[in-house]
Amino acid sequence: MAECIETSMQSIPLGEIAEHVGATLSGDPETLVDGIAALEDAGPSQLSFLTHARYGPSLAGCKAAALIVPPSFRDLEFPLLICEQPYLALAKTAQLFVKPSNTFSGIHPTAHVAEHAHLGSDVAIGALAHVGDRASIGAGSCIMGNVYLGSDVQIGEDCLIYPGVTILDGCQIGSRVTIHSGTVIGSDGFGYAQDERGQHVKIPQIGIVQIDDNVEIGANCTIDRATFGRTWIRTGCKIDNLVQIAHNVVVGEHSILVSQVGISGSTRIGKHVVLAGQVGVVGHIKIGDGARVGAKSGVSNSVKDREDVSGIPAVPHKEWLKNSAHIRRLSHYREDLRRLKMKVDELEKSLSRSLSPMGK
Repeated sequence: MAECIETSMQSIPLGEIAEHVGATLSGDPETLVDGIAALEDAGPSQLSFLTHARYGPSLAGCKAAALIVPPSFRDLEFPLLICEQPYLALAKTAQLFVKPSNTFSGIHPTAHVAEHAHLGSDVAIGALAHVGDRASIGAGSCIMGNVYLGSDVQIGEDCLIYPGVTILDGCQIGSRVTIHSGTVIGSDGFGYAQDERGQHVKIPQIGIVQIDDNVEIGANCTIDRATFGRTWIRTGCKIDNLVQIAHNVVVGEHSILVSQVGISGSTRIGKHVVLAGQVGVVGHIKIGDGARVGAKSGVSNSVKDREDVSGIPAVPHKEWLKNSAHIRRLSHYREDLRRLKMKVDELEKSLSRSLSPMGK
């Protein structure tokens, strides 16, 4: 059942953790660990991690039971879990110390569940939640307090919907999806036509939002329903807080959208794409598979597969780095131009004097 989570106080031997994450252990496999903390905060029963030499000074006072490190740190005089992908090992280890809370289950008496809604087994619904007519919630899903699910909404199995989420009529959510507080899914897309008097006539937005399995959506995001058809967030996407996705956008599998990204209507985002913070994307373009867009960039044209772009307007990242270097030197270039202009003026005057009859 997908419920609130809390930190587990269980202790796990280092040897078991190493086996779980596929790490090589340098140290006593029987050493017990009950959590993870930063280098400077970890106690003698906790794991910590070191991924870059610049964090080395923090080792001086480190009291951790062991460290998760890449192979380049295998010679440290410290109990170690050595692995090629320490951040991945950290994520897998942290999951061992988190367990479902048993403090929330069943349907709260103040929740409204429509007569024709369908609830799977072990569904939890919190206080003042609203489940609309013909809505469906899969087994093990947790709908927390003040959530609004409109008519014909479909929620898959083992989902976790945090307080204050709104999912409007007809939207479809897959299984193992997490949606954080304040997010609105299925609000109208921004579509208007202008009449002969310059007034804006609304285009009805009659499509849906479809969110596939294993997606996580941060707090205060907005995903607009399609004008026709669907706005589609595909399997495994991870969306940070404060992201806006417009009508009929498709976001490909396992892509990452960082905070304050805005994507205009009908744009296609490929698989394994990364849009860094505050990226803005115009409508009706395509961003190819594996592409990466740098922070604060404005993307006004399609991006090729596996291309890295940055800047406003976004250009290939190496080109943007060169341009940025030139921008930082604009004041020097201006001074150089001023001096060159003075020299050219002097040369022109000198040449003019030498060619004039008076100068002979």
